[in-house]
Order: sequence, then C-alpha cells, then structure tokens
Amino acid sequence: MAVSDTVNYDIHRVENSTLKNSIDCIAVEEPLEIAVRYYKNNEWLLEPLMVTMRTPGNDEDLLTGLLFSEGIIRDTSEIDKISVKGKNEGKYDIDNSLVVTLKKGSQLDLNNLQRHFTVNSSCGVCGKGSLNAIEIAYEPNIERVKPIVSVDLITKLPEILRAKQQQFVDTGGVHASALFRADGKLIHLAEDVGRHNALDKLIGYVRRNSVLRPFEQFVMCSGRLGFDIMQKALVAGIGMVIGIGAPTSLSLDLARKFDITLIGFVKNNKYNIYNGEWRIKPNP
Repeated sequence: MAVSDTVNYDIHRVENSTLKNSIDCIAVEEPLEIAVRYYKNNEWLLEPLMVTMRTPGNDEDLLTGLLFSEGIIRDTSEIDKISVKGKNEGKYDIDNSLVVTLKKGSQLDLNNLQRHFTVNSSCGVCGKGSLNAIEIAYEPNIERVKPIVSVDLITKLPEILRAKQQQFVDTGGVHASALFRADGKLIHLAEDVGRHNALDKLIGYVRRNSVLRPFEQFVMCSGRLGFDIMQKALVAGIGMVIGIGAPTSLSLDLARKFDITLIGFVKNNKYNIYNGEWRIKPNP
C-alpha cells in the first residue's frame, strides 16, 4: 500500500470577511519507533533507540541518515537490513516501528545517543541525555576550499527549491533539504514536517545511493540553520550549507570551527555569508 504524506481535512476558510466551508491538504505527521539490533558478547541484542515524529515515506532514508549523522554508524555498509516490527499502526495504517540490524563486528555505543522518549520533529538534539551527546562524535574530512559556487547562483536557489517541493505546494507545512552540484544542478530533494528529518532523509538517500560528493556539492535548507542542521552536514563532510532562514550562534560557531561556508537569509537577490566567503566566486 502506498504511503500517504498528505491528507485532506474539512475546514472553514475566511475570505474577504466571509466564512465558508472548504477542504485543506494537511501534511501527515506520525511517530516512528526506532530500535537497533546488534551483536555483542556472542548474542544478538535489541535496543530501543528513540521515537521521532516524521512525515511517512522514505523511512529507510530517514533511518540511515539519522544513524549516520548521529555517529551510530560510520558507513551504510554497517547496516545489514531494516525491517518492520509488528503490525501497521496508527490512523493511516502504516509502518510506524522499524528495526535496523547492524552487521556483526559493528562497534556500537548508545550511551550518549539513546532518547527514551518522543523526539520533537523540529529539533534534532532535543531529548539527548547530556550536553556531551551533542558534541561531534568524530572530526570529519571537510575540504577547506571546494566547492566553489557562483555569487549569482545562490540567489536562484530558493526558486529552484520551491519548484521541486511538491509536498509544500500541497500543504504549505513541510521543510525541504536539497543537495546541489556546484553548478546548480539539483541532485536530490527530501521533504518532511521536521527540518532535521528532511536533512536526515537527504543524507540517507545520497549515502545509500552513493551519490554524495561533498567536495563538489552543497546543501540547501528551507528553514532555520540551527546547530542540529550544521552538525548533520558536518558529519556528512559537507562544506557548504545554505538556508532561506537564519543561523544560530551555535551553528555559526560550529561553521567557523570547521571552515564550513554558512549562508542564510537567501531571498530577493541578497543573502548573508556568515562564514566561508572564500568558496563564493565573484563575477568577473
């Protein structure tokens, strides 16, 4: 059965001070329970990891990107399989519980990563047990020079992004993350009700399909550029992050520490470069 990411609701709409019946298309938000199955001390263990709110669809991309960006795995080859746990549940009768089985030999440390309660779909670090849990698990390989992007291309990105956001067109209620080549070619776009979920889906897809080339690509996000967004991009080795919204102080500190180009408020032929202006190619 196809997974529905939108649903129609009967509503009332006011136009020109007139109340009338109408129908609105709403983005579906459903919980996803995630557990990890791994081999340790000569036995298989099943460990509940978290419950996250998300837009149904592309759940394997979401799960792969989440495990990678959280440092639980270092490569997609560590995943043996992703399977459904139990029966379909919820209002929309979909798979809301997944188990990821890691291959024997995978090193797993869940001490700082377990979140035994619901994670809000808009916050990638909410629910972590300590401040240590939001530290970078390991220093990634960031290319300090590339990619090089034209100064004029960046102002065109919001229009390119919006043209491909079908769920946003339908509902107005989802975020998007997209991977672009340095020349502006769109490689892949992912949408979700959560900012960080959209980026996890994007990273999961490009990692699973081996199309991530960080030295010649960059990420564009539709929302605010908080620490969680920058952390996920950093772990993926992405050296340029562009957003329609604003960065936070912590995300900017992270960008400057690891020489990531951070650009925000892209609209109306203008934008702010908060760090990494050396990757922006000026007009001749």
